[in-house]
Amino acid sequence: MKNVIAIFDAGKTNKKLLLFDEHYKVVFERIARFTETTDEDGFPCENLESLIESVVDSLQEVIRNKEYNIIAVNFSAYGASFVYLDEKGKPVAPLYNYLKPCSENLVKQFYNTYGGEEEFSQLTASPVLGNLNSGMQLYCIKYGKPELFAQIKYALHLPQFLSYLISGRMYSDITSIGCHTNLWNFEKNNYHEWVAKEGILEKLAPVLAAEKTITADFSGNTYQAGIGLHDSSAALIPYLINFKEPFVLISTGTWCITLNPFNHTPLTPQELKSDCLCYLQYNSSPVKAARLFSGHEHDEQVKRIAEYFKAGAGSYKNILFNDEIIAALKKNQPKETSSLTECAFAKRNLSSFASEEEAYHQLIIDLVAQQFLSAQLVMGTSRPKRIFVDGGFSKNDIYMNLLATVFPDAEVYAASMAQASALGAALAIHKSWNTKPISADIIELKYYSAAHTPSF
Repeated sequence: MKNVIAIFDAGKTNKKLLLFDEHYKVVFERIARFTETTDEDGFPCENLESLIESVVDSLQEVIRNKEYNIIAVNFSAYGASFVYLDEKGKPVAPLYNYLKPCSENLVKQFYNTYGGEEEFSQLTASPVLGNLNSGMQLYCIKYGKPELFAQIKYALHLPQFLSYLISGRMYSDITSIGCHTNLWNFEKNNYHEWVAKEGILEKLAPVLAAEKTITADFSGNTYQAGIGLHDSSAALIPYLINFKEPFVLISTGTWCITLNPFNHTPLTPQELKSDCLCYLQYNSSPVKAARLFSGHEHDEQVKRIAEYFKAGAGSYKNILFNDEIIAALKKNQPKETSSLTECAFAKRNLSSFASEEEAYHQLIIDLVAQQFLSAQLVMGTSRPKRIFVDGGFSKNDIYMNLLATVFPDAEVYAASMAQASALGAALAIHKSWNTKPISADIIELKYYSAAHTPSF
């Protein structure tokens, strides 16, 4: 039997169970996608019941597979999401969608009570983001749904809830607390005072270091279980282990997040207004980050293109990088200006493109122009000479070639590895399950040069 670690990686779209061997190679993968349900207000949200069933059933499935000896298990999942449990540890509310609008009156009440938006945001390294500040979810439940608030005994961020399903133990993790939650005071390196004053602290589990494990009994077997990590912070771990020279990581998915662990300057009010924030690494060090909703925007615009040109939903995947099309678009298309809040392609008239191929190239041009603006916010004065890109856009040759163009003074690499956030979750608890040294080749890099790409 092969010794492995099992990692559950819950993204907004795909839920995965992966088994890594002792060399951190994926030896098993199972992917699930669930149809969303709605909360009590009719707003779309995660199907929590399906997620719970999937975690339990898929782990039981691999336990029965006699090829693998599961030594440990850990979890990575998207942030800004709490699971609310009663005193018996049962969910008492939906897994609310972080895109659900917050009550404007309650948001105003909150910031008026605790020092105003600018001062509060600087202390917590959290832009004003409504329910994306997960602490605000609890505040709004307290004042908007007091009966539910009274039922809540425990509030676990999603990665720690997944860990609880297997271990039966409740902990909080610094990477989940420290990602635009409004919960953490970065100056004092502790919870912000409002968390205790509003009765939130007593509903939060004790903090355990991300590299620690607990002994968990599940389905008649004993494992070392991690407490889970926020997926963006987990995705950074393989790079921090492998590269010591300064770099920037653009982690792409539904959100495209530019992470610079080497920029230690405090967030400015302007950066906060531009959706910059600080994440806490698994070792509790801050990482300056800038976010874009680019993956979501890409998917929405691809639907628009496919509908207009009567193409298949996934036909864009067959479109290859074409520098002649880039040059022609530069010459013939109006220079629309992208901003941090809006991709220029949303304003473009599809009738001005001769084909789906042309339109898709322009979409990527506009997304990369937007990504350039976002990344500049965290580059710092001593600009790193390496930019790594992982996730969905790292496999997009058009995106990668154009990104190299807008950063001609940096080495731009598409990073290929076995599922960055899941791999990071496995590496975080390496000492608890793996006696072998961490291999130096867990990240494969493909270099993109600006010299081979026309500027735009």
